[in-house]
Amino acid sequence: MTSPLKSQKKLQLALRGNKILVILGPTASGKSDLAIQLAKKLKGEVISADSRQVYRGMDIGTGKVTKREQRIVPHRLLDIADPKRDFSVARYKKLAQKILCDIQKRSKLPIIVGGTGLYIDALLNRVSWPEVPPNKKLRAKLAKQSTEQLFKQLQKLDPRRAKSIDPHNKHRLIRALEIVVGTGKPVPVPLKGASASNVTWIGINPGKEELARNIEKRLTARLGQGMLNEVRKLHRSGVSWKRLGGFGLEYRWIARYLQKKISEQEMRAGLLRDIVRYSKRQMMWFKRNKEIRWFTTAQHALRALSRERLLLS
Repeated sequence: MTSPLKSQKKLQLALRGNKILVILGPTASGKSDLAIQLAKKLKGEVISADSRQVYRGMDIGTGKVTKREQRIVPHRLLDIADPKRDFSVARYKKLAQKILCDIQKRSKLPIIVGGTGLYIDALLNRVSWPEVPPNKKLRAKLAKQSTEQLFKQLQKLDPRRAKSIDPHNKHRLIRALEIVVGTGKPVPVPLKGASASNVTWIGINPGKEELARNIEKRLTARLGQGMLNEVRKLHRSGVSWKRLGGFGLEYRWIARYLQKKISEQEMRAGLLRDIVRYSKRQMMWFKRNKEIRWFTTAQHALRALSRERLLLS
């Protein structure tokens, strides 16, 4: 078994050595399509950085790439976790580090792709993430409180984290409070000047109005693709309504609709509103990183990178 120290040294060598490409952006920006196109051109493999795509059975709601696309380009860290169990940032970092080193060892280009900025920054050592073990007693106490109460506590203890967290995601609120209480310090944010020189950062952001249109169009498409049935199937497999609500966005609103707590119109309107708000929180996190080069579309980025031969330098 490789020791944590040796694993960390391997990662440090990887970060200093071969090139790493990061493609990020808010939801519905087109980053997954760009990653596949670049991976085909550059002999790359994708490392997913999405906090919900790690779970099995959560495909349509998370926008997971299709099995066909996964055959075209290898995608790692998809479908690796049971949705009935928690999956932590620390676990993601440990798994992703091993995969990154393995890809480079085989002379392939690691392409880290996703909208979960915390996962990306944890993997590339841009945040010093504390190893805070689960506190069952504290979790049980916090679980009795409403999301509104938890969010107010976080605003008081760590106002910076409160600005970027989903105020309706009880699981993440509890974990954030657990970290603050366990360390006596705010939840970590990206460190300045922590990026390695061999990491190329590409961001896709169509702009607020275009992104809102993309989100609405994609939401309509996903509902037509069977997103409601996906949530029903997850519940039948043993994922509780409470747990589904903890995943936020699509799973929270659809779970409420399937329990007949809200109408279909309320579900659609609330879901659209929350996804747009989520995209804004994503951009708040990404804007801390001044090394990201932003493009409005995947095609714009592809043309510019091909013309400049940026990735081949």
